[in-house]
Amino acid sequence: MKNWISPNRRGFLQLGAAATATGLFAPSIARASSNMIKIGYAGPLSGIRADFGATDAWTIDMIRRHLQDGITLNGTHYDVELVIRDNRSEPQHSSTVASELVLRERCNLILTPDGDAAMAIGELADTRRVPTISSMVPWQAWLFPRGGTPDTGFPYTFHFFAGSDAVLNTFVTIFNALDTNKKVGTLFLDNPAGRGLMNPQMGLPAFLAQGGYTETAAGPFQITSNDFSNQVAMFREAGTDILSGFMYANHFIPFWNQVAQSGLSPKACAIAGAFLFPSSVNALGERGDGLGTEVWWTPGFPFESSITGQSARELAAMWESETGQQWTQPLGYGHAMWEVGLAALANAADPLDPDSLRDGIASLTADTIVGPVDFANSPVKSTAITGLVAGQWRRSAGGAHPYELKVVDNTLMPQVPVDADVVPLSL
Repeated sequence: MKNWISPNRRGFLQLGAAATATGLFAPSIARASSNMIKIGYAGPLSGIRADFGATDAWTIDMIRRHLQDGITLNGTHYDVELVIRDNRSEPQHSSTVASELVLRERCNLILTPDGDAAMAIGELADTRRVPTISSMVPWQAWLFPRGGTPDTGFPYTFHFFAGSDAVLNTFVTIFNALDTNKKVGTLFLDNPAGRGLMNPQMGLPAFLAQGGYTETAAGPFQITSNDFSNQVAMFREAGTDILSGFMYANHFIPFWNQVAQSGLSPKACAIAGAFLFPSSVNALGERGDGLGTEVWWTPGFPFESSITGQSARELAAMWESETGQQWTQPLGYGHAMWEVGLAALANAADPLDPDSLRDGIASLTADTIVGPVDFANSPVKSTAITGLVAGQWRRSAGGAHPYELKVVDNTLMPQVPVDADVVPLSL
């Protein structure tokens, strides 16, 4: 495939891996003998990552209506109770939520579209035999920090999302399409995902080196940071044409303002996590045109919901009509989370038995609104690796929204149509 860069893929799978701790599992939690299935949800409905959960309340309302009369699985009817918890985008509160869902609520299945929540719930869920499915963080950042390995995975916790390698390839694909001096300035948020992305052997530095780029590395920064003047000065001194790394929108806005104030005029900028959402780009005024990003999902994805039968475009149109807000990428994955969860329940011989439900997830292949989710044939245990494409934000000329996210390369997911060519930043 063109532009596919893969420095030591075997090594990438082993990045950060450590032997999974062994030990006796605690006794399983006794659940009431009934035909009630309890599905827990833990996600960032508020806090610093609230953009990742901004569509979840709307999606949960849709799912609640779908399940209001229960579900019939393998000829048996079950009532369904949804237990919804906001982890406030805080690791400590994620631990509190984990205890509530696993120990107090005694959920049969837990769904979490958030890395912190998945990390907090994971060990407890595995110990207490509560099947859990997570998403919306690169699978390496979910697997390795907990000591998982590609050949063993975890006992009861599962994950579906694209890999860090795919994200980094989309960035290099964008850079390769432009005429630059191949000098890249990088900086990364200091958290598990950021540390993985900045790893010298398997992260962005390796991809840049293999592509013939020279990196000026500003290193990690803390989540509370909002002054990036030192890093910007370093990039200006090095004469960088390209900026990359990993941060959230609340970091990128002050960073981008400081870039403008410094006189630095990059030709390309692709930073993981920073401008996945239209709200992030809209806040930049006219200075967001041409920003590059990984694209997990758009209304142009040629897939349908296994729950509602809607196409990706129909789901996005429904969201915009009912909320008055522009579609956002987590709309697709937030919906797919429930598709995978319900498909797993249907695939289990007994959805109330944790071992049966675990096996139902491990053997699952499901078609969802984000594309195929395949645990059964995955090369990484407990993980279904999904696809993504490369995109750029473009100013909309008379459209319904200030910016539109355009797919500019589909090398890693050819089913998704390309919308536009790569262009340099308009600064």
